[in-house]
Amino acid sequence: MDQSLDQSKEIKKVTQRHLAKRSFQRHWQLYILMILPVLYFIIFKYVPMLGAVIAFKDYNVVQGIIESPWVGWKHFENFFNNPVAWDLIKNTLFLSLYQLAVTFPLPILLALALNEIRDGIFKRSVQMFTYAPYFISTVVIVSMIILMLSPRSGIINTLMEAVGLDAVNFLGQASMFRDIFVWSDAWQITGYSAIIYLAALAGVDKQQYEAAKIDGASRLQKIWNVDIPAIMPTIVIILILSVGNLMAIGFEKVYLLQNPLNLGTSEILQTYVYKMGIINADFSFATAVGLFNSIINLILLIIVNEIAKKVSGNGLW
Repeated sequence: MDQSLDQSKEIKKVTQRHLAKRSFQRHWQLYILMILPVLYFIIFKYVPMLGAVIAFKDYNVVQGIIESPWVGWKHFENFFNNPVAWDLIKNTLFLSLYQLAVTFPLPILLALALNEIRDGIFKRSVQMFTYAPYFISTVVIVSMIILMLSPRSGIINTLMEAVGLDAVNFLGQASMFRDIFVWSDAWQITGYSAIIYLAALAGVDKQQYEAAKIDGASRLQKIWNVDIPAIMPTIVIILILSVGNLMAIGFEKVYLLQNPLNLGTSEILQTYVYKMGIINADFSFATAVGLFNSIINLILLIIVNEIAKKVSGNGLW
């Protein structure tokens, strides 16, 4: 019995090696093309992960990663014992959830609306105006926001004063930071993010539209019963990826919009890591905070993926 099992396993291994060799001989050009992308991920994504070990050490540049002394959970304990830790987590979570609630459904709505417009100059114009902001650099976007919201010369305050209202220092009020960040982000990425949904809608079988028309379905009924089910797998995948990056808000824009007056809501984990690691040169502490943030993202990704698989049958794995 054991001998027959060993023989079957050996035969299976030989068969797998034969299939792999045959696949390489038939598609060797594709395997060669994969070398550079694989090397990129290994060198720039996986090898740097080894540096995360300094979160458990008192890293010293002179001693290096290997020779620096181990301190265990010291830096994690220091972070959670810090009074600002929970404020940072709260700010990061609130800003992330707000951003997700706004920027996730808007591209879907835009794609469904554009899909209802017949191809013409109006549709192409809308696409051009909604896609264009995505290609503007973050620094330029922030500069535009600061100039428009300036309390002295900004166009918003100029219009407000023209109708008799007092000027407002928008970026100087912590309560307004999240709104400014999220809605400017929505303006910038909604058009470009809609492309993937438009591509999914382009693959919908035209016979389904004809059947819905014969059944007397209205436009809203067609969208609800044909379009949305067709793009639901895409929606689920994008949602999973978005939740997996929930705590990974873009650092550059937050940091550039940040000032001493709005730190109460604009100080998030990413900006804190930058200040502690780069400015204060406390590399081990900053790595510990960044590692904590990454682990939270990983846990969220796994949880949402499992929920999505149970609810819709679609998932990343």
